[in-house]
Amino acid sequence: MSKMELLTKIELLNKYEAMMEELKAEADRVRNSIKAEMEAREVEELIAGQYIIRWTSVLSNRFDSTAFKKVMPELYKAYTKQTASRRFTISV
Repeated sequence: MSKMELLTKIELLNKYEAMMEELKAEADRVRNSIKAEMEAREVEELIAGQYIIRWTSVLSNRFDSTAFKKVMPELYKAYTKQTASRRFTISV
């Protein structure tokens, strides 16, 4: 692949990523307007045609690894494993 082809692909990628960000922002605005309507109606479930919209509270328990590392550093180290991955970046 030539440098010109690479440059074209990078610019196309930048264009698509910008479009994705714009579309995600628009989707978030629509999602938030639906949530606002549900809040106004004071409901957690709403039926719209064939769709059932649910916006419910969920409780979950998460392991606080930072606090555990402070209290039990050796045990934390014993059960920590290193992983490898590759990062793709394009900078100007």
